[in-house]
Amino acid sequence: MQHLNTLFVGKVLLHFQELDSTNSHAQELLAKSKPVEGTIVLASAQPQGRGQHGSRWESEPGKNLTLSLILYPDFLPAWRNFVLNKAVSLAVRDCIAAFLPQKNVAIKWPNDIYVGDKKIGGILIQNTLQQSVIASTIIGIGLNINQTQFSAAVPNPTSLQLESGNEFALEIVLAALAERLEQYYLQLRAGNWEQLNTFYLQRLYRLGTNSVFQRIDGTVFRGVITGISDSGRLQISHDDFVETFDLKEVSFVH
Repeated sequence: MQHLNTLFVGKVLLHFQELDSTNSHAQELLAKSKPVEGTIVLASAQPQGRGQHGSRWESEPGKNLTLSLILYPDFLPAWRNFVLNKAVSLAVRDCIAAFLPQKNVAIKWPNDIYVGDKKIGGILIQNTLQQSVIASTIIGIGLNINQTQFSAAVPNPTSLQLESGNEFALEIVLAALAERLEQYYLQLRAGNWEQLNTFYLQRLYRLGTNSVFQRIDGTVFRGVITGISDSGRLQISHDDFVETFDLKEVSFVH
């Protein structure tokens, strides 16, 4: 990438025409060596791209950004791993918002990026722990940029082009993403965790909005998202008490 305004994120860019999964390739690199912090693995096509908990990330070749970033956040205690999720989610959200200034861009817990009620991006973070700290992390990011048609199996998708009517140069979006990832990672490294917490809540999808939810057992209830616990659990107020949920234990009913 030319004119990249970062200190280390994206300075090493490994670009492939096709990889089954950029996260898997990054894992292979870490198994064999210690790549420079900030190394990005980028694939124009990623047929086996992964989302949270084994879900698949669909991406039309050459239309979107599918990449993985390698970092070494060994300053971060393992029990505070969700603050890393917050920093990354904020970076991706702010990148998208910069290209869609008239749109409502939010973070749908824990780390999907939404424009209105449609999903434009997803994040998969895989941490390696050493004793009580995070020794390394692979941050997989998928962003819908110029894709305008999606399979019926993909729920509520959108893209920068669908939202704006414009086509985007992938390298420009990638450079903007790298800059924001570095900015937020440096905030994380500086210990500005409470500020990250505040920013994350301010940008959280449906925070404080009366919504309908469904538990994993199928029961439906109405409640209001009130916050996120230190461990990253979603806090929903309903029937005069606050219930907390882990990933996949609750979903929105649209």
